[in-house]
Amino acid sequence: MLANTFTKTKITDRWRFLKKFIQNPHDVGSIVPSSNRLTQKMLEPIPWNHVHTLVELGAGTGVFTQMIYDLVRPDCQVAVFEKEEEMRELLKREFCGFHMFSNALELKDSLSSIGADRVDCIVSGLPFANFSQAEREKIIRQVRETLREDGLFITFQYSLQMKTMLEAAFDEVSISLVPWNIPPAFVYTCK
Repeated sequence: MLANTFTKTKITDRWRFLKKFIQNPHDVGSIVPSSNRLTQKMLEPIPWNHVHTLVELGAGTGVFTQMIYDLVRPDCQVAVFEKEEEMRELLKREFCGFHMFSNALELKDSLSSIGADRVDCIVSGLPFANFSQAEREKIIRQVRETLREDGLFITFQYSLQMKTMLEAAFDEVSISLVPWNIPPAFVYTCK
């Protein structure tokens, strides 16, 4: 029974994701949600026992959000950003203990509103390739300003377009390829 429910949910999420991509490819950025392999690779570097504040940018249908929900400490404060209204409302209902926001361009002010001026980790599924240079710079600047000194920023992209910008913004950037995703994705882990 659980397997059937899980499969139906995944199919529903994939259909919803595709529909939202067709309606607005600039904001959604892919035709399907992230794979389990990509999710694992994205969340693998996080020291879960030491994370008290975590942010997710571009949550989509909640593939990363679900695993974050399963792994965070009970006292961890989590802020989730999703621009697409229908997906954000579904996330709000499913993850009622998490703070929900609509615009990653307002990252710093949104976190300030919940008393989280500095965070331990930011995980991003934002389609940076679809953003203007000014939008990318604004988001990365706010990521830097809100991360603790030893914080982690983890993002994935379908190209190496963000490599130079991230290397300029962070002291340490490692990149790995996840071929088992549609399309294959590069995971950037920044410190």
